[in-house]
Amino acid sequence: MRQKGDKREQERVAKLYVHEENCYNNGSKLVAGVDEAGRGPLAGPVVASAVILPPLIFLPGLNDSKLVAEPKRTKLSREIAARAQSVGIGVVDAALIDKHNILEATRMAMKIAIKNLGVTPDFLLIDAVKLADVDIPQLNLIKGDQISASIAAASIIAKVHRDKIMMDIHREFPQYGFNQHKGYGTKAHLEALSRFGPCPYHRRSFAPVKDLPHG
Repeated sequence: MRQKGDKREQERVAKLYVHEENCYNNGSKLVAGVDEAGRGPLAGPVVASAVILPPLIFLPGLNDSKLVAEPKRTKLSREIAARAQSVGIGVVDAALIDKHNILEATRMAMKIAIKNLGVTPDFLLIDAVKLADVDIPQLNLIKGDQISASIAAASIIAKVHRDKIMMDIHREFPQYGFNQHKGYGTKAHLEALSRFGPCPYHRRSFAPVKDLPHG
């Protein structure tokens, strides 16, 4: 049974490389997947990652970060970082999100992540967002983190990195419970916001934060 399970997982992960293989067949050698974490929360940064995987590398459990449990996600993040050809990360904080809006901040984070790669990719596979001013050929894939190995890897790196940032913020402002909700608008988070008001890491342009008194 274990061998059958392993084979099914190998076949599942292999299907995630269809877009990467198309790029290789068209002459690309360094294909970077790009994704973000943290567009929706009320607090904390938006974090993007760009990941260049070796062709057809088998990473058991590779998937959209939202579909991977936290312990497995952390383990996968370490494995991706160890086995990838290059990993880049971009972080844009709440102040810049408020200044530019979340979509533009996401684009900023993605461009920083691409720039922070150790090598320059010759093709980008990006989850949903289009980077119009990046001079690298790209393909924008809806739900790309579920259909591209490189984007899935980037989603995991970005999510784990952002969660670490939110844990640091939690240690600074434990009253909000960032360790539990990572800045998303849960009932507990909204109750803490109502009681304590926003902290410096809250996004002042996001409702309901923008409707609260600011100290």
